[in-house]
Amino acid sequence: MPIAYYITHPQVQIDASVPVPDWGLSDIGRARAHAMLNQPWIGSIGRVVSSGERKAVETAEVLGRHLDLAVQVSERMHENDPMHENDRSATGFLPPPAFEAVADRFFANPHESIRGWERAIDAQQRIMSEVEAVLGAGGACNIALVGHGGVGTLLLLSLSGRQISREADQLAGGGGNYFAFDRYEYGCGTPIKTACRSAAIHA
Repeated sequence: MPIAYYITHPQVQIDASVPVPDWGLSDIGRARAHAMLNQPWIGSIGRVVSSGERKAVETAEVLGRHLDLAVQVSERMHENDPMHENDRSATGFLPPPAFEAVADRFFANPHESIRGWERAIDAQQRIMSEVEAVLGAGGACNIALVGHGGVGTLLLLSLSGRQISREADQLAGGGGNYFAFDRYEYGCGTPIKTACRSAAIHA
């Protein structure tokens, strides 16, 4: 059965003077991305699709080089890139305590725009639509979708038939998590059973 793996980028180099979509991986993030290659399922991947944000592309390129696969980057960059993180441009960079507080409100109030952020319900519909388009583009191989923690959580909740909340958010530690789901079961339009809670990408 073809499996889709949704992988979130690991730690980034935070720079308040640089737009968040342009942040790259930190040294720790790059090390963790390379450690991902030790996962037993990595060799089964036959296609790699990434969000257009730099941190996601850098993570996907580690995987692509290892597998000798070209990384497919979303044609529509940043604001129009369906796989980008929830749009937080209204606030830009927020220090971690402030960010976590706003993120809590984002998940708790999915039909409201919190401090100008994209609504959670809209971000969820966007990532679901893009995943459906990617999976429907042909090929029966296992696929890696490389993206972001916020929309990844929204995707996982939708796939498993749960309401939007932060209960399925990725584990603490700077990102770098994954979950997997059966592509055929996904296509049936009912909540899937094989989507698991996020696990760290490095062994």
